[in-house]
Amino acid sequence: MNNAPPPMAKRVRFVELNAKALRALADGDLAGGSAEAGVALDEHFVCDRARWIFGYRADQVAEDPSAAPWITRAAVSEPDGSVVGDAGFHGPPDEAGLVEVGYTVVPGYRRQGYARAMLEALLTRAAAEPGVRTVRATIGSDNAASLATIAGFGFTRVGERGNERDGIALVFEVSVDAIQAERKYGHGGRR
Repeated sequence: MNNAPPPMAKRVRFVELNAKALRALADGDLAGGSAEAGVALDEHFVCDRARWIFGYRADQVAEDPSAAPWITRAAVSEPDGSVVGDAGFHGPPDEAGLVEVGYTVVPGYRRQGYARAMLEALLTRAAAEPGVRTVRATIGSDNAASLATIAGFGFTRVGERGNERDGIALVFEVSVDAIQAERKYGHGGRR
C-alpha cells in the first residue's frame, strides 16, 4: 500500500510579454526578452517555432494594441517562480464572443501538470470576461498530450481542419456557461 500523499496540483501565474519582449524573442534575443518580461525565460522561447509565433504576436500587437491583454504570456510556476511555458489567447473575442486558447510547456516541465494549470487559468479568465461566450482549442490529431490535457474541461469536438504541411487539427469548443457550471457544481454542471 502506498501512503504517499497525492501530488499537489500545479499553479501558474502569467507574466505579460509586452511588444518589446515579443519583438526581442522574435529576433532571438533571449536576454532582452527576459529583461523586458522581468523573468528568466527559457531557451525554448527563442527556438525557431517560438520565434515565428512571437514575431506574429508582436506584429498583432503593433497592428491592434487592444489585443495585448489577450495574447501570449509567460507561465510562471507558483510558488517557485520557474518559467514553465507560455499561454494566452490568439486574440480578443471575435464578434461572436469566441476566443481561442494556446499554450506551450517548456520541454523540461512537460508531463507534470503545467499544461492543465495553464488551461485552467485561461478558462477562468475567459469565463470572467463579459464579451466571451465560447472558448476554442485547436489541437493536432497526433498530439496525444494536448488531447489528454483538454479532457475533463467540457470541450466538445466541433470539427477539423488541416493542410498538407501541418496535417489534421481537431477543433474543440466549450461554452462559458459550461465552464461556469463546472466551477459552481463540478461534474459538468450536474449536482
